[in-house]
Amino acid sequence: MFTGIIEEIGEITAIAESGDGWRLTVRAPRAAADAVHGESIAVSGVCLTVVDSTADTFDADVMKQTLDVAAIGSAVVGTRVNIEKAMPVGARLGGHIVQGHVDGTGEVREVRPGAQWSVLRIGLPHDLAPLVVDKGSISVDGTSLTVSAVSAPDEAAPWFEVSLIPETLAATTLGTRAVGDRVNLETDILARHVERLLAFRAAPEGGSR
Repeated sequence: MFTGIIEEIGEITAIAESGDGWRLTVRAPRAAADAVHGESIAVSGVCLTVVDSTADTFDADVMKQTLDVAAIGSAVVGTRVNIEKAMPVGARLGGHIVQGHVDGTGEVREVRPGAQWSVLRIGLPHDLAPLVVDKGSISVDGTSLTVSAVSAPDEAAPWFEVSLIPETLAATTLGTRAVGDRVNLETDILARHVERLLAFRAAPEGGSR
């Protein structure tokens, strides 16, 4: 379990094919310093399991399903990534509940810089659009953000916007995002549960449609 509060920006230093997946080596000195085998670390919003570590790097396996669904599938050596270690029990929930289970990817459509902040407009898949609400929470590349605007329900190409404060721009990779970049999206877990419950309520008795 994570909170979406990024602890450091890491860098992918090696990618090795492992069956139909990858083994990544990520340089992240703060996270690696006390990393232990088997613990979870979110890499740009993707929950990965540490399989080896040094003083400033850790290795993690990424399965094919994750490569297909998440933007990490297009990463290369040198790609910068947001890093967050799992939240300890009893810690403050500074962001929102983030599982590290990416729902899909979005595409940056617009970057509007301001005097003190920047606004990103991000396109998202149609199936995720109902799960994103104005003033709700969303994880973008593992970063806990508040939605500041959403497209109308009937819009052909759905989108949402987030407003990034200077701290977020400096402490995460979102500060360097440009139009056309793919980003990992994880919608609010509460919204996903509600959608699933409503689907069952709408289904005819017996569960078939």
